[in-house]
Amino acid sequence: MAGIKRHLMLWGTGKPGAELSATGSATVVLENPDHLSTLLGSDLVGPHSVVFAPGHTPDAGIPDGPVVAGYEGSLSEPGLECSLGTDFYLQIQNYGVSAYMSVVGPTLIRVADDMDLDAYLADADQARQEGTFPDFLTNPVIQLADLPALGAGPAGDGPRRRLYADQDGVLSTTPGGGRLGVLGEDTLEQLDTRWLLDATAGADGGPAAERPWLGRYLAAVSAVRDLRARGLAADVRVSGFGGRLNAAAASVPADAAADTADAQLPLLLWSGEDAFVHDTASGRTFGLDPVAAGLAEVLLVAGSVEAGASYADRAGLEQVAAYFEDAGVTLRSAALVTAGH
Repeated sequence: MAGIKRHLMLWGTGKPGAELSATGSATVVLENPDHLSTLLGSDLVGPHSVVFAPGHTPDAGIPDGPVVAGYEGSLSEPGLECSLGTDFYLQIQNYGVSAYMSVVGPTLIRVADDMDLDAYLADADQARQEGTFPDFLTNPVIQLADLPALGAGPAGDGPRRRLYADQDGVLSTTPGGGRLGVLGEDTLEQLDTRWLLDATAGADGGPAAERPWLGRYLAAVSAVRDLRARGLAADVRVSGFGGRLNAAAASVPADAAADTADAQLPLLLWSGEDAFVHDTASGRTFGLDPVAAGLAEVLLVAGSVEAGASYADRAGLEQVAAYFEDAGVTLRSAALVTAGH
């Protein structure tokens, strides 16, 4: 069941994580149970796929077939609930009302319309300017749906990772996503080609066009949520959102800050006297003393030891950088690493 739930949440959020294979999409959600036989007879699923079908009880003994999991309720309609068996319930909510709703268990929040999008962007702007993140969004049982469409970028998404078939069999990667084809008429290769064309055409659009830092905001939300889940901190601040931890990092000019929009760069977080570096790639979190935290922040903001040496002790920067390099984490901007700096 743990693996099934993981597939469901990866499908809902659009996060990479599910293993891809040469055949079939990693996770497929059907809205109409009558479409199951058509799906199983297509190349949209393979032996490693997980299929969610309404009310379906898996058939044992289908050789080399995908895992088919039954669900009740809806995975697409905000305000409704989806259940897997009797021990897992997932609430589906609109973004705009979530701040006013009580959280009773795992919840997937959708940005379903323009009002939701406006609320999402307003919260992101407030976090960027003031350092205040929405309490509901950083709750450990909350996940934000369809991250690629909200600024996380399309990399790692696509029909080979997730598919959704509505009541009429129209296929997209997610409810509300662009039409890619029709179940029973289109192959996975055709869907993938159309998705790549759409992703390329829309590369300059979406909310991240005016706010290139949205991917970093989503990474920060995830990092704060992770700390809350571990019970490590409360009232968490994130460097670059409403301020810096120390004066050395704050003295780096804003237009020279390397951590402005790089969603893959680790994050420096703090709460009171406690400070942490969160590696967005691996999900690991490192606790640091105040001195090391200040040096790590300079590295992240300046982008390299060389640039950071203008703001902090070079030997200390080298020591902190080496510690994280040994742990498999780089505190240098990806752009600078690519450029060989």
